[in-house]
Amino acid sequence: MSSLPMPLEYNLDTNQDNQAPSSHTYLDCFSPITFILLLAADFWNVKNISGRLLVGLRWWNETDDNGESIWVFETANPDRVINPIDSKVFWIMLYSTPALWIALGILAFLKFQFLSLILVFIAIALTMTNTLAFTRCDKFGKANDLASNVFGTVSGGMLSRFTPSFFGGRS
Repeated sequence: MSSLPMPLEYNLDTNQDNQAPSSHTYLDCFSPITFILLLAADFWNVKNISGRLLVGLRWWNETDDNGESIWVFETANPDRVINPIDSKVFWIMLYSTPALWIALGILAFLKFQFLSLILVFIAIALTMTNTLAFTRCDKFGKANDLASNVFGTVSGGMLSRFTPSFFGGRS
């Protein structure tokens, strides 16, 4: 009798015959359909909830009457304070997730696990879509903030310069 817990000892004893140990993948735990549903839920959560709450960004894609794709970007009110730690965690996770899936794809390719590779390609497509869309949305938000700041400064300066002389005051 060994000091191993009973279930672990049982599992080791059943594998002691002359059969080669089976190679287990993450597909043994989840069916591919469940895996794809979890990927879709993660995609939707990052796109619609996490992005809006953590960094104040949201995006979606529309199709116009001509059938052309239009990207729509939404940014939070500039007065809203965004926690810098939340923002850093969001961007680090957003950029590291595709890199992790690419590494898992290389591993699946080297192990000739082609069903796993198909699922990894789906995961890469979804995470890269979120990554590229949020990167565009962030650039769009920064450009809008810059434009509104420049316009506000220029128009405010011109308005304060011409308002006193217009109403008969000194300039």
